[in-house]
Amino acid sequence: MKLQQLRYLAAVAQNGLNITAAAEKLHTSQPAVSKQLKLLEDELGFNIFVRSGRTLTKITPAGQKVIERALHILREVQNIKSISADLKDEDRGSLSIGTTHTQARYVLPTVIQQFRAKYPNVDLHLHQGTSEQIAEMAALDHIDFAIATGSHEQFRKYVLLPCYQWYRRIVVPVGHPLAQIKKPTLKQLAQYPIVTYVFSFTGPSSLQQIFSKAGLTPDVALTARDADVIKTYVRLGFGVGILADVAVDPKEDRDLVAIDASHLFPIHTTWIGFSRDGVLRRYMYDFMQLLAPHLNKRLIDRASNAQSQEEVDMLFADIQLPVR
Repeated sequence: MKLQQLRYLAAVAQNGLNITAAAEKLHTSQPAVSKQLKLLEDELGFNIFVRSGRTLTKITPAGQKVIERALHILREVQNIKSISADLKDEDRGSLSIGTTHTQARYVLPTVIQQFRAKYPNVDLHLHQGTSEQIAEMAALDHIDFAIATGSHEQFRKYVLLPCYQWYRRIVVPVGHPLAQIKKPTLKQLAQYPIVTYVFSFTGPSSLQQIFSKAGLTPDVALTARDADVIKTYVRLGFGVGILADVAVDPKEDRDLVAIDASHLFPIHTTWIGFSRDGVLRRYMYDFMQLLAPHLNKRLIDRASNAQSQEEVDMLFADIQLPVR
């Protein structure tokens, strides 16, 4: 078994079982990848993939276990390289971040601007998506950091560090009946169609649960992952917007009325996460502290050495998170 074979295996798994795409990513030929995969299967004595002719159609149960272990081995190899890179040049490298549109658009610009000023030779890659899509990026080792809200169950192999808290806001056009009410009730809100974030595909939405507990069924006219899209459709009259308060820009959104909804919906915590198997380089520590000043190296290291997310949460029990 060769490390090269594991790299080929991981590339195929990460490219939707498309050998051609994997070969292009690896800068090699399709026959070379196919040959190494077959040699690996012959050595193992079982099939990693189900085939239809020359096409890979799915991963076998045993193959899934092999791929998971191969990804772990490749992570450790990268960790060794990271240690070497830190000793040689602490100010060079790359950083891939998976996050939501709201974080990328309204929270990270200042952080990234400060980070780039300090580390101009670190290549930054920003990937946007829903929590499910970010979790998939994390599972395939496509990212170094995940930044999201909630959805802890989707990141069980990650250390999740709380960064800040935020509330939802209601946004309506100027002249809307709700614009004159400082603290609308759920019943008043339920009288209008709602435009809000895409609901999670892995469980019930907290928004829907809140209305349900009050004996109400919200009329959700439209959902989107992009806060700017939500505001666009509010402007078009599709309904009342419910979004993160950090996504309301006082200058750009002067044509909208933003209403405090902290009395209706619970506070949310945004976290940054990284793989428990990963090695953090100096610039990674600095990025986390730029995002959340309370995340100093000592606290991050203690969290990294914790045995479970519950232990990590205990480390932050007495830390008052900032509210954006």
